[in-house]
Amino acid sequence: MLAGKKGLVIGIANDKSIAYGCAQAFRRDGAELAVTYLNQKAEKYVRPLAENVDASIIAPLDVCDEAQTDALFADITQKWGKLDFVLHCIAYAPADDLHGRVVDCSRDGFLTAMDISCHSFQRIAQRAEPLMTDGGALLTVSYMGSERVVDHYGIMGPVKAALEAATRYMAAELGPQNIRVHAISPGPLLTRAASGIAEFDNLMAQARTRSPEHRLVTIDEIGDLASFLASDRSRAITGDVIHIDGGYHIMG
Repeated sequence: MLAGKKGLVIGIANDKSIAYGCAQAFRRDGAELAVTYLNQKAEKYVRPLAENVDASIIAPLDVCDEAQTDALFADITQKWGKLDFVLHCIAYAPADDLHGRVVDCSRDGFLTAMDISCHSFQRIAQRAEPLMTDGGALLTVSYMGSERVVDHYGIMGPVKAALEAATRYMAAELGPQNIRVHAISPGPLLTRAASGIAEFDNLMAQARTRSPEHRLVTIDEIGDLASFLASDRSRAITGDVIHIDGGYHIMG
């Protein structure tokens, strides 16, 4: 399904990461991958996983570092000369702002969360666009807390809402170049990022109880969806927020 395609995966932290489930699916379906890690501390965890999916480019990427981002895309341009899809699977808010009320969120905390979790997707898209000469797909990851109030999700709710709005506008702008843009919205599952949200175990238990399928989604299932969206089989779909949560989002 992805044979001959080149893809960039941003956001693997460990083997429980949504990004890793997606990377495994991309590789299984024939794609060649570039995988990034945040910093030297993270490299020892990410590099073995990148090697497991035969990544031909393994590089550091702090999306706040413009020079590092430029270096990554220069490497991709030199080695591949093209890019077919990107998975952006990163989010961050300072702990004090994440665990507090939205109304109390500091200006710096809000700007940091928005920059890393939302605007970085736009910056990555800007650099990827010239390499997607045959069209492509830009994927990011959201959550239902963008649409409705979820206890303890806090400032990430407004930030993910902005990410979803950016997805729609980018889809409209990049559509003429045959570049599709999607936000994948999984149900709650235990990842490193989710572990920072207070009482997340209760949220998972509620999702398991209330979803029509009475279970949680897996990173492998999210990977299957991401691989489909990165492939030509999804060529008539763009600009959507696609829920994958066993139907949890439809429940009142």
